[in-house]
Amino acid sequence: MKNIAILGLGAMGSRMAHNFLKQGYNLNVWNRSPEKCKRLVKQGAIQHLTPKEAAKSADIVFAMLTDDDASRDVWLNEATGALSGLKKNAIAIECSTLSFAYCLELSSILKDKGIQFLDAPVIGSRPQAEACQLIHLVGGDKSTLDKSHEILSINSSAVHYIGKVGSGMSMKLAVNGLFGIQVAALSEVLGMLNQLGLDRDHAVNILNELPTTSPALKGIGLAIIANNYAPLFPIDLVEKDFSYLLRVAESKSAKTPVVSTVLDVYKTAQKSGFGQDNIAGLVQLYL
Repeated sequence: MKNIAILGLGAMGSRMAHNFLKQGYNLNVWNRSPEKCKRLVKQGAIQHLTPKEAAKSADIVFAMLTDDDASRDVWLNEATGALSGLKKNAIAIECSTLSFAYCLELSSILKDKGIQFLDAPVIGSRPQAEACQLIHLVGGDKSTLDKSHEILSINSSAVHYIGKVGSGMSMKLAVNGLFGIQVAALSEVLGMLNQLGLDRDHAVNILNELPTTSPALKGIGLAIIANNYAPLFPIDLVEKDFSYLLRVAESKSAKTPVVSTVLDVYKTAQKSGFGQDNIAGLVQLYL
């Protein structure tokens, strides 16, 4: 399977595409803003004007998009969507972070057309994508994963099979929820310590020495010390993922009072003008 396509060349998709080219794959690309394809075309990619055209010659089609609405348009648009261009028995892989319900809907539509599907969202951001150190959380048929494992491994340090369709997406939402809750707690605690007269940076350094601080949260602490809120994981996307997480929890009558409360915190950050800042920028609500 040397012919692949990537739909969506944002911060993550463009880096994944670059890694595929380095490994010698025949790469078809599409992006809503065509100019983002230029660098990859210079490296050997073939640019297309629609997702449908990009998908036509591909054995595997990846999508890395912002949300449900973007994914629905890219895959299912009647005139330009990738679904109408996919070959029978092609494999469609969604690497975007989407809602659980939409993921199941997309899978069902593709299955009816004879298309194999994996939800394979990634853990990691731009640095991990550049270093081929992403982690895929995969839902779908195991035999489909077996066919795709080699290609998924190009951009990742690990490929975890979670279970049936939708399970990769639900696990990704859970991971982002857990991370977002930690960041909200850290931000709140630092604000309290600041009010008590403790230096912010000293407090972060102490917390980072303790076993209660996760490796990911240590990175957030270092970003806060550096006042570095460049959007690796923007608060706007954090709020979107929390909304999806709360939606699936409610659909299963799962109790998630902490998720609900923390979602409100991120919404407050958006209203305060911090939506384009990295998740670490949440601390600005408290300092």
